[in-house]
Amino acid sequence: MPERHYMVDPLRNQKIIFDLIEKTQYFTIHAPRQTGKTTLLHELAHRLNKEGNYISVVFSVESAGYRSITEETANLKIINSLYESCELFISKELWPKKSLADEKCSLQTYLNNWAGSQKKPIVLLLDEIDSLYDDVLVSVLRQLRNGFQGRPKHFPSTIALVGLRDVREYKTKVRPSEVSLGSGSPFNIKAESILLGTWTKEEIAELYSQHTKDTGQIFSKKVIDRIYELTGGQPWLVNAVANEIVEKILKSDYTKKITLAHAEEAKENLIARRDTHLDSLLDKLKEPRVKIIVSVFINGDSLVYDNFNDDLRYVIDLGIIRKEKYDIIFSNEIYREIIPRVLNFSMQENIREEGMTSCYIKPDDKLDMDKLLKAFQKFYRRNSEHWLERFDYKEAGHGLLLMAFLQRVINGGGRIDREMAVGRGRTDLTIEFAGETFVLELKLKRDRDSKEDGLDQISRYLDTLGMTKGYLILFEIKPSSIIPWETRVKWENVSHQNKKITVVEM
Repeated sequence: MPERHYMVDPLRNQKIIFDLIEKTQYFTIHAPRQTGKTTLLHELAHRLNKEGNYISVVFSVESAGYRSITEETANLKIINSLYESCELFISKELWPKKSLADEKCSLQTYLNNWAGSQKKPIVLLLDEIDSLYDDVLVSVLRQLRNGFQGRPKHFPSTIALVGLRDVREYKTKVRPSEVSLGSGSPFNIKAESILLGTWTKEEIAELYSQHTKDTGQIFSKKVIDRIYELTGGQPWLVNAVANEIVEKILKSDYTKKITLAHAEEAKENLIARRDTHLDSLLDKLKEPRVKIIVSVFINGDSLVYDNFNDDLRYVIDLGIIRKEKYDIIFSNEIYREIIPRVLNFSMQENIREEGMTSCYIKPDDKLDMDKLLKAFQKFYRRNSEHWLERFDYKEAGHGLLLMAFLQRVINGGGRIDREMAVGRGRTDLTIEFAGETFVLELKLKRDRDSKEDGLDQISRYLDTLGMTKGYLILFEIKPSSIIPWETRVKWENVSHQNKKITVVEM
């Protein structure tokens, strides 16, 4: 709502949309939740109606989004949703006739009659398309495809389907047990598939400058840069971090300076509170195809990046991960932090005396990392096989169990930074506690070269940090029936490439 909210123009980089409309094309728009899809649609419809060359309406099909609904009932609900939404966008004389819906006509017939009764072409913006299931989804898409040939005089000139996922995903949702529907998609008339991107630093600065103009309170370049790192430009997070700082932490006192510490505090508050957006994101972690990809990330395993890997593309479309140069990484620091925390939360809650901070603090209040990791070795030997067997993310369970153990201790006065990316073959942890920094590298022991590879990897990582000491944690993936605990649990201090590395095997 531009009259009430600070806004970046949602149509600022969308010349392609106006070109598609001018060419009477059908297209899809997809982006993760709370990225600005619906805001863009409303702005687009209002602008088209104001310019006067088109009739444009945004409506949602979510009312038909449940599995038990019949096609006939779904048609009626979708038509009613369209009819009721017209009030928000166009004058009464441009509305479709309500009476047609009462006759239980098809969506195709309803749109055909509406388009035929108007002098101007219709641009229909259909939101939440991927809320539909099974035969209802197929029916709606095929009706739109069948009507396509009659545009613009006897069917909407342009239709945009908008949702979380790209159109290629519709066939997977419709028939998950089959390879395809016999074609790439029942909506094979689309000309373009548009992915809404995240905000740049400049766009974040533009948004925050509106607050500065109103209040005089400044978001410095350093603070904006840090918020960009934390959020990756994800619009909901960009807004949520600023709101947390201004309204919750500083209590709307605009005379107070916004600092980097406030940004870090806001991040921790959002993670701890798990607001709606983050809960929605985390709910996706339960899906099998998401588990496959996230487990690969946590282990640092290899994964081929290509547009034919549907699971990978799906998780990218959800906004959980993104491609950056040669790496595939979590989309932002907040996601990177909250996902492992949530996945090992039950573990944290069940770790008792072994996870008490006081056990591992030296007389000078520094962290005794050696003692902490030796305690984890004992804990891992006693509990890992039982815990990992009932853990949802079994493939990534070794590292998550260590993170859970560490988190219980580090929460007492430090922080963990995680570096995870596909293909690295490991997970890097940097732990800050009482002014000291500890570097841990977690690696699965897959073959006899794993240890040597791990030493090379942690040495390179230490070089990037300008440090000379670290810990290599090697997890044996073969069961204890094959490699008994008496031989797999080891502790060794080695010198490698002028670094002091403690190798901890289990």
